[in-house]
Amino acid sequence: MSRRGAGYGRAVADTFTTRPDLTGTFGMVASTHWLASTSGMAILEEGGNAFDAAIAAGLVLHVVEPHLNGLGGDMPLLLRQADASSAVVCGQGAAPAAATIAAYRDLGVDLIPGTGHLAAVVPGTFGAWMHLLATRGTLPLARLARFAIGYARGGHPLLPSAARTIETMAPLFAEHWPTSAAIYLQGGGAPRPGTLLRNPDLADTLERLVAAAEAAGSDVAAQAEAARAAFYEGVVAERIDAFAAQQVYDGAGHYRSFLTGADLASWRASEEPPAEGRLGSHTILKPGLWSQGPVLLQQLALLQQAGGATAQAWAGEADPATVHLAIEATKLALADREAWYGERSPVSVADLLGADYLRERAALVGERADLELRPGSVGGHAPRLAGHVRRAMTGAGAWPGGMADSRPGEGEPTVPTTPRGDTCHLDVVDRWGNAVAATPSGGWLQSSPVIPGLGFALPTRAQMFWLEPGLPASLEPGARPRTTLSPGIAVGDDGSVLAFGTPGGDQQDQWTVPFLLRHLVGGQGAQAAIDAPTWHSMHVPSSFAPRAAEPGAVRLESRVGEAVLEDLHGRGHRVQAAGEWELGRISAAGIRADGVRHAAANPRGMQGYAVGR
Repeated sequence: MSRRGAGYGRAVADTFTTRPDLTGTFGMVASTHWLASTSGMAILEEGGNAFDAAIAAGLVLHVVEPHLNGLGGDMPLLLRQADASSAVVCGQGAAPAAATIAAYRDLGVDLIPGTGHLAAVVPGTFGAWMHLLATRGTLPLARLARFAIGYARGGHPLLPSAARTIETMAPLFAEHWPTSAAIYLQGGGAPRPGTLLRNPDLADTLERLVAAAEAAGSDVAAQAEAARAAFYEGVVAERIDAFAAQQVYDGAGHYRSFLTGADLASWRASEEPPAEGRLGSHTILKPGLWSQGPVLLQQLALLQQAGGATAQAWAGEADPATVHLAIEATKLALADREAWYGERSPVSVADLLGADYLRERAALVGERADLELRPGSVGGHAPRLAGHVRRAMTGAGAWPGGMADSRPGEGEPTVPTTPRGDTCHLDVVDRWGNAVAATPSGGWLQSSPVIPGLGFALPTRAQMFWLEPGLPASLEPGARPRTTLSPGIAVGDDGSVLAFGTPGGDQQDQWTVPFLLRHLVGGQGAQAAIDAPTWHSMHVPSSFAPRAAEPGAVRLESRVGEAVLEDLHGRGHRVQAAGEWELGRISAAGIRADGVRHAAANPRGMQGYAVGR
């Protein structure tokens, strides 16, 4: 019998879980913060659909997890409608028109930093929410935004992780970022955990957007367009334009942004078909090669090709050989990410999932850990890696000290206890059969200074571009940076649907591999699959500045057991034992084939929750 979290209630036969698998017939919301989950559920109870609930929950996340995302951030969103149609809504803002490789080189910059004005792109999250509201929403913006406005105006109890982040950033705020200090250092110092944190400027901004929506009349689509225009063409854009023209200290120097109001006015959220892969009897949907999403599809395909995705392998505790195989599949998929992913990729997801290519890649997995970076040749194209990636893999990167040489606020995002992981995530299913998975991120409080009068910061996703021409992820004006954000939806051949995802930067499409295999193949309940110990590789350079690599390194929750840790060490992995409950932030909400709604959320960090009935 597996005793994960002994002392908690028994939720699945013969398996102890930290929480029960929620089941019901009406609707479910799961997210990385309980206030967002309950806000979304309130919208479902008021008659809103999953899209309305996702907007309400997402706006609350922008307020209550300011160290992990913001109203000025970025977001991909996956949706599955009751009519069985699916789509990706892209809320990833583009590079400014003036942001060229030559312009950065003229400033003496050859790797875009992770904080400050130089890394700014168009804020995309709000545009994505308004696209969703205009195309599929049913309730007026005022009803959806009222929870976020209330928490911004009246305050919300500050999370311990947010308090730690503010404390870390306090010297920079006090000396260089006075607009951030005015909100986050109220009283002159970092607030204590549990303190009511208020952001009246953010409340004012949301109320202005709601007022613009209401002025457009009662039609929901017209309201959404009016609010979008107020953000991207009105007073919000004007204030962003004025602030971006000012010099800001980023930990190394003072720089203006390339971002202008014209960049905001010319950008809109877009919609596209999802990338698809298979896992047994399920189709897995992900954003395309401008995201990290296909990394999950490649790993699952490689594991199936190598015989490592059987029910026997994933029904119980993970054995060392299976974990080794999963880690090696991760390295191969991430190597392909470095060579082939980006706005200008010459290959397709179908190419990367081709049968012949998968056989070639799976044949590279041996009994010992590989310490090289091995992208494949795809569709007649030879792989090419950025110079920084090649140097980082040999320990000769631009920042030889790795994360120790990072500027304040760098990482995804920087939380002292786990500097390489976290963002936000939410999942919703409703009574009609609609499902949403969204991963809001960026614009966090440590990314860049708060914009005067707006209460939020700019996104810094441009740090994921290479300042080297000719690569799929090379910087080009108007291009989307290759984001790590990666929500997912699994659609069963039996008609079941599961929305899922996690924060975690480069770890997002690693932590979800054992989760999906345990749940969809091994037959474990969603909560048990989330609770089970997990791991991730740090072999490939991080997507976040300073883009350090730790070749061969793998970090595992110590609950995997000494036998697994010792076996992996013996195979040549550079094993790092993490705390028992340290890795993974997964949540999920789904609809079973029999129509029952279900949801589960991550217990790690003690803030994610699922609600429903």
